[in-house]
Amino acid sequence: MIRKLKEAAAFYTSLFPNSRVTSTTTLENTPSGDTDVVTFELWGQKFMAINAGPLFKFNPSISFMVNFDPLLFGSSAAPEKDAREKLDEAWNKLADGGNVLMPIDKYPFSERYGWIQDKYGLSWQLILTGSEGEPRPAIIPSLMFVGDNCGKAEEAISFYVSVFKNSQSGSIFRYGEGQQPDKEGTVMYADFKIENTWFVAMDSAQEHQFDFNEAISLLVNCEDQEEIDYYWKKLSSVPEAEQCGWLKDKYGLSWQISPTAMEQMMDEGNREQINRITQAFLPMKKLDIATLQEAYEGK
Repeated sequence: MIRKLKEAAAFYTSLFPNSRVTSTTTLENTPSGDTDVVTFELWGQKFMAINAGPLFKFNPSISFMVNFDPLLFGSSAAPEKDAREKLDEAWNKLADGGNVLMPIDKYPFSERYGWIQDKYGLSWQLILTGSEGEPRPAIIPSLMFVGDNCGKAEEAISFYVSVFKNSQSGSIFRYGEGQQPDKEGTVMYADFKIENTWFVAMDSAQEHQFDFNEAISLLVNCEDQEEIDYYWKKLSSVPEAEQCGWLKDKYGLSWQISPTAMEQMMDEGNREQINRITQAFLPMKKLDIATLQEAYEGK
């Protein structure tokens, strides 16, 4: 289904400025057949999409918050007007065939905000951002802690900040009295930064028929085997979920722990080299750089 994957990447890169498809690769003879991988950038945020078939479906436990900050349109004559117009333009495209989770409207926390699942099932939160506070990137992954994870957002933030060396906590806003079913003191909204990437986290005690799954994972690019070993040991909590560099942490969030050398080999390799690397990593759990390098060189 490379057509759908390419179609989705083209659609997303049409929504936001400074966006482009950067590469397309086919992994041949995987257990799911030939699998396509497309990498692209949306407003400076890097994404990788994999044609993984029907096993896992997107859900709102992970969404992407898009900050339409007037500061990002500072070169225009009316930056706030332009930010609002661009927000509405993106919303209208996402709404075509999509499912509205929170209508686009004025809310206590923003003059313009909406939450939507697009026609591919991916969730987006579009918000007109105020000029106060420290600037945030245009696109931020947002994690919603529901079900058994509800109430653990603050604990999870502390855990992730402890695991990654270049990290920090940001702002935090808590539910107050009378906001049932959400418990007073749990996280209504918080943000944090790990390795120069900002994230949002929130608790939700509402009835949700979803939780974190493998449909969306977070990619950690590692410079050497020592880094791979470190993050694997710190994050992996579900041994049966370990496969091809994928793992699940104690909250059920999926991560890919991958060497930057593998990305380079995939980008620069010929068809035969890519096929050898593919067959080398398929039986692996934690990726081994030396074995991948030997496969690339045909040893």
